[in-house]
Amino acid sequence: MNSNYIHLQHQSPLAQVTVLRMSNRSMVNYNYLVVDPISRKAVIVDPAWQIDKIDQALVKAGASLSGVLITHSHQDHIHLAKPLASKYKCPIWMSENEIAISNFSDKQLIPIDETPWSVGQLLIQPILTPGHTPGCICYLIGDNLFTGDVLFAEGCGLCSDTHAAYDMYTSLEKLKNRLAPHTQIFPGHSYGRSPGQQFSRLLRENMYLQFTTRETFAAFRLRSGQDRVKMFNFQ
Repeated sequence: MNSNYIHLQHQSPLAQVTVLRMSNRSMVNYNYLVVDPISRKAVIVDPAWQIDKIDQALVKAGASLSGVLITHSHQDHIHLAKPLASKYKCPIWMSENEIAISNFSDKQLIPIDETPWSVGQLLIQPILTPGHTPGCICYLIGDNLFTGDVLFAEGCGLCSDTHAAYDMYTSLEKLKNRLAPHTQIFPGHSYGRSPGQQFSRLLRENMYLQFTTRETFAAFRLRSGQDRVKMFNFQ
């Protein structure tokens, strides 16, 4: 299989998730096509870099693109949002807070809070999770959580300062209180483990989910000497 393209499917009665590995030079992102198995309506999460792979995945799934879900406004998560919205005549959803801090705009942009909505039979439940950016949001669809740069299988996203780290701690605690253990986690990046890990495994093995105070969490998240490539290697 081409190392630049991973096409895996995670199926449940509520949603079909296709994992798309996207690359741009040295940067690798994971996009997710989520399809309603009944209506064949679909949404794409954080599309970037290779639009042809999204087009191909839609054709293979026999699905129509009905919207673009954005977790946060960093370029590697919004790169294809406007082109896809224009091509497929569909909305872009982003949190109100993220729109405010990013100045991202488009005629098909819809600001959202934590009010759920449906696409076909897909119930999309937004969960505000600031920390990596002030307006970060995760999306719970069935038993699948799409986390962007908030939560990875191996760690959590970067934080700019102590206040952001405090927000990240609160957001991770929110997820711990909200998610069922069998929830599958689909992050924007992988640092060794494939997308779709169960949350129960992260609760056991992810260092950033073990802290009991925001102060100790922030001190660890902001520690000096972190190598970006090895920042989740604690051995």
